[in-house]
Amino acid sequence: MNAATDVRPDARVAILIELALAVGGFAIGTGEFAIMGLMPNVAQALGVGETQVGHLISAYALGVVVGAPLIAVFGAYLYRRHLLLLLMAFFAIGNFASALAPGYASLMLFRFISGLPHGAYFGVAALVAASMVPPHKRAKAVSRVMLGITTAMLIGNPLATWLGQLLSWRYAFGLVGAIGLVTVVLVFIYLPFNRDEVRNSPLRELTALRRRQVWLTLGIGAIGFAGMFCVFSYLAPTLIQVTGLEDHWVPVILAAFGVGAILGNMAGGWLFDRLQFRSVGWILGFSAIILLLFPLAAHSVWTVWLSVLAVGGMVALSPPLQIRLMDVAKDAQTLAAASNHAAFNVANALGPWLGGLAITAGYGWTSTGIVGAIMALGGLLIYALARWQEPRRASNEA
Repeated sequence: MNAATDVRPDARVAILIELALAVGGFAIGTGEFAIMGLMPNVAQALGVGETQVGHLISAYALGVVVGAPLIAVFGAYLYRRHLLLLLMAFFAIGNFASALAPGYASLMLFRFISGLPHGAYFGVAALVAASMVPPHKRAKAVSRVMLGITTAMLIGNPLATWLGQLLSWRYAFGLVGAIGLVTVVLVFIYLPFNRDEVRNSPLRELTALRRRQVWLTLGIGAIGFAGMFCVFSYLAPTLIQVTGLEDHWVPVILAAFGVGAILGNMAGGWLFDRLQFRSVGWILGFSAIILLLFPLAAHSVWTVWLSVLAVGGMVALSPPLQIRLMDVAKDAQTLAAASNHAAFNVANALGPWLGGLAITAGYGWTSTGIVGAIMALGGLLIYALARWQEPRRASNEA
């Protein structure tokens, strides 16, 4: 962290800044996950299959993967405050366009565009949050900002699902665009402009890509996190077709996922501050077990509720990987922090795609749990490789 950017405001100002950044996370989380709860509604309105709606999720994720590194590199010239304002304004426009999309092809394009600022926003927001606290409290500070996206899973996603079922899925994206504009106002008011902030160069940011531990950490997120998205993306049809619930129960179960995500997010920050990188291994092991149990739990409303709650807890992986990337990237933190969310959205594209393949092959809606568990175990293998390489890190990346 640059000394010039390591400005620690008083507690009240820090809370307001974290709140403003978290509202942006709430907007992004609602926009990213709303379509999952509205999958049957979007499929019926556009005259496509539910697995095709899954491709809309992948289009958004692809936008994140493409946008995160490009914006982080070329946005290195900008002050963080200015970059955050531009990113959230662009996100709002993309969601308003999604709400007005005339058909499936245009909606896919607008979902891709909406995903472009996602990773860079969270990366820069994490750097701002970490700069306001001592080093041993960084993971908790990042997890507080990430409460926005986890609260979206608890409140924003069920609200958007309910609104989409009541009126139209288009109103859900209109709501997301409006929250994005509110974020622009809050960041403008509460995040001070630091003229002494040291900005980076694109070439210096690109040095992060030379570090093996950066790629291994990104691989853990891209593979290990895919299991959660594999289950969550097809949760609505699974609840209807397998558990036997009516449509109006879907937002309730989605709220359980949100509760799990909030608890997992805070637990992830707490675990990293105490266990450091070892916390990632424990979280991935927990994830594999929970996903393996999902196919059994999906047949009862009571067990599926608990299972979905636990699957939401897999979000605990996010804060540890975010801080890990900031540590191993050294002076190229913007690109590394943004790339964390690119990796998670590789997972967001990979999970629905692999889950869709299993469902289309005739293995049923609950096969997403088995596929997801395999992905979590894959992430655990990459984690083991990263730990094995750890003693070599100082000499190989100095």
